[in-house]
Amino acid sequence: MTTLSRPDARPQTLTPATTFRAPGPFDPLHGHEQVAYLNDRASGLRAIVAIHSTALGPALGGTRFYPYAGEDDALADVLRLSRGMTYKNALAGLDLGGGKAVIIGDPAEVRSEALLRAYGRFVESLGGRYVTACDVGTVVADMDVIHRETSFVAGRSEVHGGSGDPSVLTALGVFTAMQAGADHVWGRASLRGRTVGVAGVGKVGRVLVDHLVAAGAHVVVTDVNELAVEAVRARHPEIEKVAGTDELVRSAIDVYAPCALGGALDATTVEALAARLVCGSANNQLADDGEGGIPERLLERGITYAPDYLVNSGGVIQVADELEGYVPDRAKHRVESLFGATLAVLRRAEEHGISPAHAADHLAEERIAAVGSNHPYLPRR
Repeated sequence: MTTLSRPDARPQTLTPATTFRAPGPFDPLHGHEQVAYLNDRASGLRAIVAIHSTALGPALGGTRFYPYAGEDDALADVLRLSRGMTYKNALAGLDLGGGKAVIIGDPAEVRSEALLRAYGRFVESLGGRYVTACDVGTVVADMDVIHRETSFVAGRSEVHGGSGDPSVLTALGVFTAMQAGADHVWGRASLRGRTVGVAGVGKVGRVLVDHLVAAGAHVVVTDVNELAVEAVRARHPEIEKVAGTDELVRSAIDVYAPCALGGALDATTVEALAARLVCGSANNQLADDGEGGIPERLLERGITYAPDYLVNSGGVIQVADELEGYVPDRAKHRVESLFGATLAVLRRAEEHGISPAHAADHLAEERIAAVGSNHPYLPRR
């Protein structure tokens, strides 16, 4: 056992980090470099940090605060999410690896300053191999508290030197990728006159609607939260609403933008979908991304899918910019580069007769192989 103490905090007990390595030479795409657990009895913190790859640099990924049924469920989630961050960061052109963290518990019940500061010390103990940010269950204010114990945190508030809410640039990234998708499908990047169905008008979806309306698109929306729908219609009375996602996907829309929960593209939805382009901010949109699964069925139906982990990377681009000292114009410029990145994925898919989902993976892997290190990232002291 390792005991970490600070002059301003009670000692905490850290469980030894468990490290998984692929056999033979270092392989940044298979297995995880490190998985570390912490149980801190004083604060009630139970957390896992998974570092999938640091071939391109320190692992960046958010902290999910969720009431998992058990440690096995939490571990499965953090392993999956951290691997996804490796691909997201690589494809977004960032010199950062992939990592993720989970805190086990209901944030409404167990969130406290003591717990968040203990978590900050846990992140600090990893020496810079992992940089955290917001995810489901954590907010900007939490990052400010965590920052009191570690410098390895992004997504802080502007008054604490951060970039604030990332939803604005996330929405810009989705809109930019959607323009690229339109250029690929219809030969011009303009969305004027196109009908776009947006499922989910929360933080990101409502800003996406702003962009679409300004671009001259006809917008149809739905959300399980009727108040969210009414709020966006109060801003844009000309947009339409439908009762639910089932009705939306069957509507005469050109573009489908899933901006709510994951698993938006299942077998039933894909068969019913009228749109020719799918481009939205929701994570993990493909209910089955295996061989012969949803990506191939979209391809067979002539529906172009803009991979979600590329499309929604505006948020991670924003928080990554904080690591250099946040410059809004620079971050915005980097998000706008998603136009070219999206076109590259769609063209690769078309050239090789594969799904854009698999083309995106291949491009991410090629970048890691071409510019990544053959050794895990170890901070310079």
